[in-house]
Amino acid sequence: MTVPSLDLSLHHTPLRNQFKAVFEEVLDCGMFVLGPMVERFEAHLGEYCGTEFAVGMASGTDALLAAIMALEIGPGDEVITTPFTFFATAGCIARVGAKPIFVDIDHLSLNIDPALIESAITKRTRAILPVHLFGLPAKMDRITAIAARHDLKVIEDAAQAIG
Repeated sequence: MTVPSLDLSLHHTPLRNQFKAVFEEVLDCGMFVLGPMVERFEAHLGEYCGTEFAVGMASGTDALLAAIMALEIGPGDEVITTPFTFFATAGCIARVGAKPIFVDIDHLSLNIDPALIESAITKRTRAILPVHLFGLPAKMDRITAIAARHDLKVIEDAAQAIG
C-alpha cells in the first residue's frame, strides 16, 4: 500500500467550481499575462498577506530568483537553506553564482532547524532561505532573530504556505 505524503485534492476539491469559473474568465478575456486579472490577484494577495505589495510571477522558482537577485546575492556569497525542498531552492542560489549551505531539518516540522543555523554562518553568508512545507511554517521568530544578530537577509519560500 502506498501512503501519499500530501493529497492536494483534499484542498482543491471544495474549490473546484471557483477554480473553473476563474479559469473560464481568463480564457474568455484572453489576457494570460498581466492585465486586470493579475492586478486583481496581486491586490487580493497583498491584502491577504498584510503587505503593501504583491507581485505575480510565472512560478515559485522565478519568485525566489527575483528575490535573490534583488538582494544582489552573487558569486562568493552563501545562502543558508534546507536540503528538504524542491531543487529550485538550491538551484536559484547556484544560478546567481552563490553557494547554498544546507542546514538539517527539525524532524517534527520537516522545516529548517533554527538551532543549527548559527553554526553554519560564515563571513560569506548573506541570507537565510527557509522553506515552509506542507502548510507548516518554519520557526520564523527564531530565524529572523538570528538574521538580525548577524545582519543577514531572510528570503521566505512560502509557495506551499501562503497565509
